[in-house]
Amino acid sequence: MKYVAEPFRIKMVETIRMTTREEREQYIKDAHYNLFNLRGEDVYIDLLTDSGTNAMSQEQWAGILRGDEAYAGAKSYYKLLDTAHELFGYEYIQPVHQGRAAEKVVFPILVKKGNVCISNMFFDTTRAHVELAGGKAVDCVVAEAKDPAMKAKFKGNMDVEKLRRTIEELGVENVSLIVMTITNNSAGGQPVSMKNLKEVYALAQSYGLPVCIDAARFAENAYFIQRDEEGYAERSIEEIVKEEFSYGDVFTMSAKKDAIVNIGGLIGVRDEKKHAELVEKIKSNCINFEGFVTYGGLAGRDMEAMAIGLTEVVDRDYLAYRIGQLEYLGAKLEEAGIVIQSPVGGHGIFVDARSMFPHIPYYEFPGQVLAVELYKEAGIRTCDIGSYMMGNDPETGKQIQAEFDFTRLAVPRRVYTQAHFDVMAEALINIKNRAKDIKRGYKITWEPKILRHFQAHLEPIEE
Repeated sequence: MKYVAEPFRIKMVETIRMTTREEREQYIKDAHYNLFNLRGEDVYIDLLTDSGTNAMSQEQWAGILRGDEAYAGAKSYYKLLDTAHELFGYEYIQPVHQGRAAEKVVFPILVKKGNVCISNMFFDTTRAHVELAGGKAVDCVVAEAKDPAMKAKFKGNMDVEKLRRTIEELGVENVSLIVMTITNNSAGGQPVSMKNLKEVYALAQSYGLPVCIDAARFAENAYFIQRDEEGYAERSIEEIVKEEFSYGDVFTMSAKKDAIVNIGGLIGVRDEKKHAELVEKIKSNCINFEGFVTYGGLAGRDMEAMAIGLTEVVDRDYLAYRIGQLEYLGAKLEEAGIVIQSPVGGHGIFVDARSMFPHIPYYEFPGQVLAVELYKEAGIRTCDIGSYMMGNDPETGKQIQAEFDFTRLAVPRRVYTQAHFDVMAEALINIKNRAKDIKRGYKITWEPKILRHFQAHLEPIEE
């Protein structure tokens, strides 16, 4: 795989610190083997998340200076609204400070206590907000997603027949909401086809159920549709985005991903008149939780940068570079015999830690094992997307076995170069070559009740 050249040139650099292995072993021990607890300055290549870690463009930085900081009715708010209306085709747009804020505002309105919400696959914060609202989260991802080595297109799709069966078995009155995550983060950043979005929306309408699009990586998903789905090669990214969103009633978005900013989020409601009561409740929750409706917890400069980022992200050259970076790394890993969620998805590489450590059981968290080893090996910070992240069953208290035990290398936008990707590949290959010498995983010594992986303390299990 040839590296895709950057469609930009670098104007500013940030010096990053090089550490020794001895230092890193002490740092991760002091962090209780939780990579979220590390100091950012002690990390060489930071792949913990692609959320808010992006490099903004000169136009966005210029927009920062133009931001209007009026408390109500700022020019930057209206610029953001105009951009979002045009891009998504939704009548009501509400800024918030990030994606989980959007979920905090919307889900208590849509989720009935004791009811089920069904998704192609919930990410951790979305699942948590379903549970905090009193609901239960159920995944219906297609079977192909569960085989990382299978090279199938659109492995992020909803299993439509399983969705239908689940609704019938539960009873439609016991289902609150259907959530379509694009791209499907927990399944390895895998895209969702337009055909699947359309089928899910038609089924939801037949049952009278609302569809919420979890839209953090909407542009990356549109790129895959344009490239890989029949009938879309000649359609622009903007046209594809608008059609994607036509198959939903509401969307929540972390703008810290595909709006290429460092903070921000959005809520959208497609038909404001039809959902007038919902819009009024969103406004009320926003004022209670986030701030007045025309800023939603954001400074005017943040809304200005977001509006510009939403126009930059739909550039096809940028998206080809973005996905091309990941395909370059994925090809190097597969050539070395490292199993990843394949084909490569949108925002990161998802390494199959179960395959690398088949002798380490899910309840010793192989995804976390690989994440810790990567930090010790090369100062690379990643995170577990697996059983450690899933946590415990809210009803039984028992450790949930995730569908996958991935270690996710989430790549910030416009940040790292080819040399950095080569360091990532070399570090993973080195770990693979000594994987059999890593005998045991980790145990949790302390954990909070919700979203434990952000704060939990772990320690190695001695043989």
